[in-house]
Amino acid sequence: MSIPNIITLGRILLVPIIIWAIASNQMEIAFAIFVVAGVSDAVDGFLAKRFNMASELGALLDPLADKALLVSIFVALGIWGAVPRWLVILVVSRDIMIVGAVIVSWLFNKPIPMKPLMVSKLNTGAQVAFAALVLAALGFGFNTSPYEAILMAGIAVLTLVSVSLYLVEWVRHMSTIEQK
Repeated sequence: MSIPNIITLGRILLVPIIIWAIASNQMEIAFAIFVVAGVSDAVDGFLAKRFNMASELGALLDPLADKALLVSIFVALGIWGAVPRWLVILVVSRDIMIVGAVIVSWLFNKPIPMKPLMVSKLNTGAQVAFAALVLAALGFGFNTSPYEAILMAGIAVLTLVSVSLYLVEWVRHMSTIEQK
């Protein structure tokens, strides 16, 4: 268990705390925890790359931690009414489709290589920026117009492009399975 992996596990453990903060209307705390999670993501990535501490476990845990955090925040903020339901459904559905495709690949004994696309990295960045903006606005009471609408549109487009590209890649990968 390397230091970056311990930091990543810590980020996963922050998920229920941030959701509690959102559910308890403690948005300043939710925002602060979100910032801590973001900094920890940068630190574990830096340590893994700079000090050659990257591991197979870390390669799986890091995106899991990111998705657990973002999906949980989007769902909680959707329930809260701070994020439109259509955006929550879009973000969550994309991740479910990708996880489902990976599981199907494993079930057919044809695991698909896990390599994030650039559009997915941009999508994650937009989701992080949007979540931070919404949490900060709720916690500190400021108006987010027009940035919130711009980020929502960006997330919608990037999510649709991302899931489409992953679907094409998955179909191409799975099409090599022999017919029985």
